[in-house]
Amino acid sequence: MIKITPHGTLLSYVSGFVFSLALTLTVFVLVNNHVTSGHAAYSHGFLALVIMGLAVVQLIVQLVFFLHLGAEAKPRWNLAVFLFMMVVLVVIVGGSLWIINNLNYHMLSPQDTNSFIMKDEGIHR
Repeated sequence: MIKITPHGTLLSYVSGFVFSLALTLTVFVLVNNHVTSGHAAYSHGFLALVIMGLAVVQLIVQLVFFLHLGAEAKPRWNLAVFLFMMVVLVVIVGGSLWIINNLNYHMLSPQDTNSFIMKDEGIHR
């Protein structure tokens, strides 16, 4: 087992790099095969869940091997900073997605807006 020291070793940095590279290439291959194949073996939703799961694993690898989260004597401050960073990240990403969705709705043509509202309200002609 690889022991992570507070300052890291060459072995820990190389291991983190290899894990990160493997995760990135896995996502690339999954998406590339999904896009280039005429028929997808899995749905878009499943692909999105797999990518999000691998992104969480990538986050953990980055935190452990490169930022050394949890390897110091008093991890309380690092945990507090990490949690604050996660709150800020959720606000920024969530707000950005909300704004993009709102802009997408407002940039529709009048005919598309009417059909979107009718579909959203369940009105059928």
